[in-house]
Amino acid sequence: MRTTVNIDGALLEAIKLRAAHEGRKLGEVINDVLREDLVRHSARTAPARHEPLITFRGNGVKPGVNLDCMSELLDIMDGVS
Repeated sequence: MRTTVNIDGALLEAIKLRAAHEGRKLGEVINDVLREDLVRHSARTAPARHEPLITFRGNGVKPGVNLDCMSELLDIMDGVS
């Protein structure tokens, strides 16, 4: 597929040198570099394996406990009212 992109001049020169050094076409090198980057990126952003959630019996959160406010949670754990 053909498309037009703007590539930084210094980057283009480096890619051209690599292609010449490897005896390959410029498009092949660009495709390989992009493919490698996409694989690395997808490996970094792959969903983490979820561990089973351990739950306990109880009636849920105590009244007045706001799980969205870290400072309030820390005060409760420290015994500050």
